[in-house]
Amino acid sequence: MITVLAGGVGAARFLRGLVTIVDPATITAVVNTGDDSLINGLRVSPDLDTVTYTVAGAIDAERGWGLGDESWRVMESLGRYASVRPDASDAANTWFNLGDRDLATHLYRTARLHEGATLSAVTDEIRRAWGLRIGLVPMTDDRFETMIEIVEESGFRTVPFQEYFVGLRHGVPVRSIGFAGAESARPNFLPLVNESEAIVIAPSNPLVSIGPIRALAGVDDSLAANRERVVAISPIIAGAAIKGPADRMLGELGMEASAVGVARLYAPVCGTLVIDAQDAHLASAVEAEGVRCIVTDTIMSTPGVAGDLARVTLAAVLEKGR
Repeated sequence: MITVLAGGVGAARFLRGLVTIVDPATITAVVNTGDDSLINGLRVSPDLDTVTYTVAGAIDAERGWGLGDESWRVMESLGRYASVRPDASDAANTWFNLGDRDLATHLYRTARLHEGATLSAVTDEIRRAWGLRIGLVPMTDDRFETMIEIVEESGFRTVPFQEYFVGLRHGVPVRSIGFAGAESARPNFLPLVNESEAIVIAPSNPLVSIGPIRALAGVDDSLAANRERVVAISPIIAGAAIKGPADRMLGELGMEASAVGVARLYAPVCGTLVIDAQDAHLASAVEAEGVRCIVTDTIMSTPGVAGDLARVTLAAVLEKGR
């Protein structure tokens, strides 16, 4: 059994490769839900949907999110109501785009949650509807929200993650990251960590994709107890993130935006770090942080490259354990 701790695009592409080299039924992806939001009354789970659509081969490859061959008539029509919306209202939200076909997923999820189903149950129903053979588990069924304290000319302001990431296009400095609900939210997956042959931390933002998963009670303790079976893939290559603001966030929060910085963050819970060939010169510095270092190509430009990365990543743990 293989457990993958997953955020959005990078994790989804890794999983797309992983299913080509091992039986998908042996894989369970534990997915960040700190990004989940209520958009125009609908429960949207961006990372869960990105993983689902990518593994199903239905993702919009250019955007990295949403469905391919999409239309946007509903969002265009919502614009009609912007001029009559009261200032304090969140109705007719058009800054967070939801495609017409994508809306079906959010309508279904919202209706089932209103009926009393758990997010885990609904996620599994959506997974089966898309024909996925991997397991897909939200990190928690409880309320949990990633909050970003941003720096503005007038001072500091704390906003939900999607307002920072989408509404402000992650173009403002970050002062701190918080997790509302972390004290009481219960993780869904601790037995998986203990039972898995390999636990992979996907190449996702370590602060706002993997950070929320690790913030849940007992998760770091479980990972640390199984540290030699935990392997992470650095999302920082040559000092930069392939996609998203991970490099800038690390720097703004006083951390090193490099494979070494990632090693430092993961060392307490991870025995092996996979880094890109562009960072081969950092291998000894990575190992000085207390983790074994594996160097390979990590830029998943095609499913074949993602499959090769998955093969190297698993071998780093499975062969070591034999």
